[in-house]
Amino acid sequence: MSAAKENQLNIVALCDLDEPKMDSLVATFNLDSVKKYIDYHEMLKNEEIDLVAICTESGKHGRIALDCIEANCHLIIEKPITLSLEEADAIIEKAQANNVKVCACHQNRFNKSVQKLRDAVVGRRFGKLLYGTAHIRWNRGEEYYKQAPWRGTWEQDGGALMNQCVHNIDLLRWMMGEEIVEVFGMTDNLMHDFIDSEDLGLALVRFANGSYGLIEGTTTIYPQNLEETLYIFGEKGTAKLGGKSVNLIEEWKFAESNEDPANVKELFSENPPNVYGFGHLALYRDVIDAILTNREPYVTAVDGRKALELVLAIYQSAKEKKSVQLPLQKTSTMEFIGMFNRIVDGHGDENSHE
Repeated sequence: MSAAKENQLNIVALCDLDEPKMDSLVATFNLDSVKKYIDYHEMLKNEEIDLVAICTESGKHGRIALDCIEANCHLIIEKPITLSLEEADAIIEKAQANNVKVCACHQNRFNKSVQKLRDAVVGRRFGKLLYGTAHIRWNRGEEYYKQAPWRGTWEQDGGALMNQCVHNIDLLRWMMGEEIVEVFGMTDNLMHDFIDSEDLGLALVRFANGSYGLIEGTTTIYPQNLEETLYIFGEKGTAKLGGKSVNLIEEWKFAESNEDPANVKELFSENPPNVYGFGHLALYRDVIDAILTNREPYVTAVDGRKALELVLAIYQSAKEKKSVQLPLQKTSTMEFIGMFNRIVDGHGDENSHE
């Protein structure tokens, strides 16, 4: 909401099944003239809306997005774009047919640190890309999941990789060449037996350009969020983004450079108050410009699909206990229901089984 207000958007309506939550937003952001709905179909029918931000539980993104596109509304869809590749493909196809702009809300692409790293990748300053690593070492306790019953479910959320880690997974794929040949993944639920999905995901990724990626994502870190880091290693360069949400440049070394690394670290690092960072403001600004100038947003629905596909590939590999080839077709989180069901063996010990 802050990003919409700061970009001077005219907010005409809110829609939420939780009416007290809407009342709280109205009071916080002085939205007394805003219409309130509990049925988004009614909102789309009764209001003239140019842009809709979809911030529901992840499993509802796809259906709402398709209905909004049918109403010729441009979209910002919070991550992940959906939980189903089939729905993601439908969004992309329908948006193109209706000339509707759809942005997947991967706001960390707008971090100063990330933009500086992207410039180095595009400018081929790394030389041959060798490998990159994404580490998301966070903490989520039972109280977090109790706040919303959809969290940690395969039907509406997925696990640590899909919810907490998808931003950095998106950045790794974006930086390393995007096209992926093969993924090998392992997942487990080590400490959150009150949710359906994983709290730890590990993966090895082979990109079409010959480079590799390593992914480590977890919500088990004691006692609180530790870091979100992204390393890129090349024949002529090494870079590390760190901080709570890849908002800091912590390593910056290139064979051919007139830059002072200390100066780069100072100029292109930020200190946001939380893991959400400052990227939403720039992302909303970009979408507004994309609508006004009839261009694609900086972060498209196709980008959102690519991040979704990689997470689903890790899940599929973990379930099948073998590497999987990309591209994937018609895969969704619903295929992984029951992966971490618990049984008690003859010795009284609890084990997971598929």
